[in-house]
Amino acid sequence: MQTQFTSIIAAAALLACGASWAQSVKIDGSSTVFPVTEAVAEEFQKANRNLKVTVGISGTGGGFRKFCRGETDIQNASRPILAGEMKDCRANGVQFVELPVAFDALTVVVHKDNPLNEISIDDLKKMWEPGAQGKIMRWRDANPAFPDAPLQLFGAGSDSGTFDYFTEAVTGKSKSSRGDFTASEDDNVIVQGVSRSRNALGFFGFSYYEENKDKVKGLPISWKGGRAVAPSAANVLNGTYQPLSRPIFIYVNAKALAKPEIKAFAEFYMKNAPKLVSEVKYVPLPAQAYAYNLASLQKVRVGTKMGGENKVGLTVEQLMTLEAKE
Repeated sequence: MQTQFTSIIAAAALLACGASWAQSVKIDGSSTVFPVTEAVAEEFQKANRNLKVTVGISGTGGGFRKFCRGETDIQNASRPILAGEMKDCRANGVQFVELPVAFDALTVVVHKDNPLNEISIDDLKKMWEPGAQGKIMRWRDANPAFPDAPLQLFGAGSDSGTFDYFTEAVTGKSKSSRGDFTASEDDNVIVQGVSRSRNALGFFGFSYYEENKDKVKGLPISWKGGRAVAPSAANVLNGTYQPLSRPIFIYVNAKALAKPEIKAFAEFYMKNAPKLVSEVKYVPLPAQAYAYNLASLQKVRVGTKMGGENKVGLTVEQLMTLEAKE
């Protein structure tokens, strides 16, 4: 306990005086969380120019494989850690502190000239479920009201937490999807694909949609017979943009928190998340969530609130009331 307390004091002192460190902070994982973490890293390094913060993009699944082998300090994740990944972490003696950092409105996009102005989860399921492969090849195959045009699909790759969440929300089972679509862990590739084809449909995080509104059109989503709701920060906060609202996370290696630079970076992240999350067009959590996260770092609260699975349709309020479990 004394060693942990000393590390906390040292980290705070180093950050306060803009210390120069020779160490590095290694981060990998989700492309969806990347804009937030990159913004935090840039701000942090302004005061600590000799500290190298590297932020990779190998997808949530690819990132967790590295994280659970102890190869990275922090994991960006666009979905919660899954039961199998928790098992891998335990096998390698890796404990973690789970920190939700924002809410995302996973956004379905089409070409700017596409005549559609909304789409239902039922129609998306017809397009994306495994049985659609070789069968739903034109837009009107999914819905007679849709255009008589070839259907070109773009989406996150299988290592992506966005792929996991989208398939669970749309088809009813994580990773349950047709395979004949253009897949990439890099959301910019999906933006380019959809923007260049009049007949394309894709999905990615809200931040990338906001950055590319001039290139693609975001579709309001209807679910369970309800009205179509547009992706927006306001509709995430009021709980109406469902089931494609989701929390996004970082996970911090508990042992790495003994290093002053890792502790300082993680605390800086939580203190500056409200401003930086908004700047990159995601939805900040309530102030008490970031205060809870800071306490989790200081107390090294290990474990997850998410039960090793995606929780589709979770609202901000429901996230705040979940009980933590190791």
